[in-house]
Amino acid sequence: MQSKMKAFERLLNIMDELREKCPWDQKQTIQSLRYLTIEELYELSDAIIDDDMQEVKKELGDILLHIVFYSRIASEKNYFDIEDVINSICEKLIHRHPHIYGDTKVGNEYDVKKNWEKLKLKEGKKSVLEGVPKSLPALVKAYRIQEKVRGVGFDWDNKKQVWDKVLEEIEELKVEVLNGDQKKIESEFGDVIFALTNYSRYINVNPEDAIEKANKKFINRFKLMEKLLKDEDLNFDQMNLEEMDVYWNKAKNIINTLE
Repeated sequence: MQSKMKAFERLLNIMDELREKCPWDQKQTIQSLRYLTIEELYELSDAIIDDDMQEVKKELGDILLHIVFYSRIASEKNYFDIEDVINSICEKLIHRHPHIYGDTKVGNEYDVKKNWEKLKLKEGKKSVLEGVPKSLPALVKAYRIQEKVRGVGFDWDNKKQVWDKVLEEIEELKVEVLNGDQKKIESEFGDVIFALTNYSRYINVNPEDAIEKANKKFINRFKLMEKLLKDEDLNFDQMNLEEMDVYWNKAKNIINTLE
């Protein structure tokens, strides 16, 4: 523990020195750091998806730096400092875990989440959905919305019901595609994605992770297909889809062999 405290103190001292001596660090504000923090979070997400623990370590360090940086800037204006930030989250964790620090009894993870949402409402939240950031990517937001409402019992009884809902939404989309009303097509398409996102919880799949892995899989296969074509002096504009598909399947088989 002492070595961890010493490492954290070292980071705080470096941050203080940079803020006092480095022209770039001196110029930064909470507002100017915002987009950089978002970038760091996405880089952490990439490292997690790739299961690259060395990169995860590196990106966590970058995010920790940003937390310390924000706190240092805020302390200069007497808003708060890093001690306030740490104490605040400690108090929040203690309050939100009465089954650990109080007399509340829970039987499973679902009970913990349900108590969590009840406590937040008692803290003055007007809606269980207040904690879902407006700027979240849409798929992540859909998943979090569904997790939130599940916490207060607004959920299906079993995954068959949810899958039936997915099929129902697909049929409704088919009808609107035939009708040709673009606005209604978009609406029904959104309902299909929302229903599939809901179903993902019942099969223990995070939809954001799943689609990102699908993106990476497609990118890897397509790049390999491009290489195979280049090796044979072929270009896309010289080929039809059926011919391209031959090389797509070659790339797919090569990657499957390596995995």
